[in-house]
Amino acid sequence: MNVDLSTIFNMSLINSTFRASTPIIYAALCAAITQQANILNVGIEGIMLIGSFTAVTFSYITGSWVIGVLAAMIAGCLISGLIGIGHIKFNADITAIGMGVNLFALAITRLLLQVLYGVNGSFASPYIKAIPRISIGFFSKIPVLGSILNNLTITEWILLPTIILLYFVIYKTPYGLHLRAVGAFPEAAKTAGINTTRKKYESLLIGGLVGGLAGAHLSLGYSAQFVNNMTNNRGFMGIAAMFFGGANPIHTSLGCLLFGFADSIGARLQSYGLPAQFVLMLPYIVTILVLTISVYAKIKNDKRKESSLVKREV
Repeated sequence: MNVDLSTIFNMSLINSTFRASTPIIYAALCAAITQQANILNVGIEGIMLIGSFTAVTFSYITGSWVIGVLAAMIAGCLISGLIGIGHIKFNADITAIGMGVNLFALAITRLLLQVLYGVNGSFASPYIKAIPRISIGFFSKIPVLGSILNNLTITEWILLPTIILLYFVIYKTPYGLHLRAVGAFPEAAKTAGINTTRKKYESLLIGGLVGGLAGAHLSLGYSAQFVNNMTNNRGFMGIAAMFFGGANPIHTSLGCLLFGFADSIGARLQSYGLPAQFVLMLPYIVTILVLTISVYAKIKNDKRKESSLVKREV
């Protein structure tokens, strides 16, 4: 196989990497928010899938992508609220609830696709209003910026401000301090007068809004249709990236770029005869590597802390 590297590694690769990473980054931010309160939201995959279906449905009915996105965020918030009730109020295992939500989302969206639209597999219509793409004439005159920044959707443009805002709220405000205290030292937080139950619910609801936005971007921004299981494990990739970045919005987002890069490289190599099965497998290989590195780093860090504590006691 004769591969021309210049057709693979060029400036457009940055654009395609960012586009492929965007829904994963939103999913990872959803996971990072809840993880701050020590809640591993395994149901992100289901939240995204329901958000995708809701966005398409409301965009189709109303002819407005804005209403579609808002409806998806509300749907994500409601699903996260149900997860919170099961986990916080009834003390159910968060992993079991999350996997239940994922299976429910897969089944209910497939059913509604048949009941509402009479189709199987996918639904597309000219009445579905996609999230607009923005091209700035000034950037098109600059070769590098033009290939990277032009023709991005609004949800892709607001991604960086969202990352910065979440980082600022979590690490630079009293609210974020209280949220992190609830996750790291719940008993101390209670002693300080912080309502830990309320903070956990808030983290889930805020995370649900971001998860719903991730689903809306997938169906109205990344594409303009709904396809069965269109999340394709992006929620789990987001969780892996969250562990990789230590639930820090900036570090987590950088980890997501690995998945987008693997997906973009795989798609380009496929044109050279690389088996489609291998291309589909690449993001999951990266997921395993990211989780392995994250677990190894955590073990090393825990051992370092334990060694330091022993030395202090001695």
